[in-house]
Amino acid sequence: MSQMSLRATGESPTQTVSKTTTVATTSRLFFIDHLRAALVILVVLHHLALIYGGIPPFYYYEPPVGDPIAWLSAMAFVLLNQAWFMGAFFLLAGYFTPGSYDRKGAAAFLKERLLRLGIPLLLFIFVLSPISFVGLWQMPASLGGLSEPFTWQTYPYLIGTGPLWFVALLLIFSVVYAGWRMVTPRRESSSLSDPFPPSYLSTGIFILALALASYLFRIIVPLGKSVNLFVYFLNFPTLAYLPQYLSFFVIGAIAARYDWFRQIPRTMGRTGFVIAFVATVTLGALGFLSFLKAIDTGASPIPPFGYGTWQSAVYALWDSMFAVGMALGSITFFRHFCNGQGRFGRFLSHQSYGVYVFHIPVIVLVAVALKGIVLPALLKFGLMAVITAPLCFIVAYLVRKIPLAARVF
Repeated sequence: MSQMSLRATGESPTQTVSKTTTVATTSRLFFIDHLRAALVILVVLHHLALIYGGIPPFYYYEPPVGDPIAWLSAMAFVLLNQAWFMGAFFLLAGYFTPGSYDRKGAAAFLKERLLRLGIPLLLFIFVLSPISFVGLWQMPASLGGLSEPFTWQTYPYLIGTGPLWFVALLLIFSVVYAGWRMVTPRRESSSLSDPFPPSYLSTGIFILALALASYLFRIIVPLGKSVNLFVYFLNFPTLAYLPQYLSFFVIGAIAARYDWFRQIPRTMGRTGFVIAFVATVTLGALGFLSFLKAIDTGASPIPPFGYGTWQSAVYALWDSMFAVGMALGSITFFRHFCNGQGRFGRFLSHQSYGVYVFHIPVIVLVAVALKGIVLPALLKFGLMAVITAPLCFIVAYLVRKIPLAARVF
């Protein structure tokens, strides 16, 4: 809002910020609901690509033997997704965290987080993960499958966080956020002084800072390295992106205070898409080619994935530009085109969290059921997408019909 419009309304900047902050924390942002549902569908497709691209480790996969195009397509799809979509989840989670804390207070906020995050996490670790691992018994031992029969002694090796690592990390972030709020002075909305969205300069500085942090962090935790924290079954497979996850969560919380998601100009969103595209066809292509060269020569470690190499610096700059650009572009895109409350959109939105929790056993069991169907890998990926994406939403819908389940999922 310009200074002229402020004078026309007779409001001070402080009053305007207070009003926009109140709106940001009380009004439903339907475009964010739809963006979250789209990201969840992308997660389902991402894990299908692991299956039919033959990209281990996973609960089950069918390598595209003799089909390098399918493998290259699946690998490129997975790397593109990994560069931004989980960061986008943390951005959205961070956006709704301050308002939730403000409404509930510390005790109720933490109780709600433990309920909504802790129960699905435990359910996946001890029930859904072992069910998903049935896929390993349906694969040839030469591909990583298991030949020995299942026994209860096997069960402890089948528990794990799987994709619910996101929920575990979000729970950690939420607890830290609550602790920070409890030890810092209470901030009123009137203390905010700038209701405007971030500038191109500040966005560029953030991208460079994120790229540097990612590059340095990947010297210690390279891409592809799984990290176990606290206990052996709490596994984080993509902790190399921790600088992105943490910074996006923090940016999301800041964005909520300033109502940035509503105020980011569409031109900035379009610029974000352009940045993501240009970075991909230049820096991303260079990083992917160095990855393919390492695979072809059997090099280990893989240079673009960390270890302080110049290729890692290029890759970190690419995925930082790509992540920020895609976040800006997708927010403004969905705000412009998908900001209604239709019945279908509402259905997808309500089931999206349940889909995230339950989709792994669904796609693994369907893939095992259809393993006898011989099709080219990309065609089978498409068939599975058409079958499993709707099925995951149906399963989530049915689970939420269980008494009290809707409070969790």
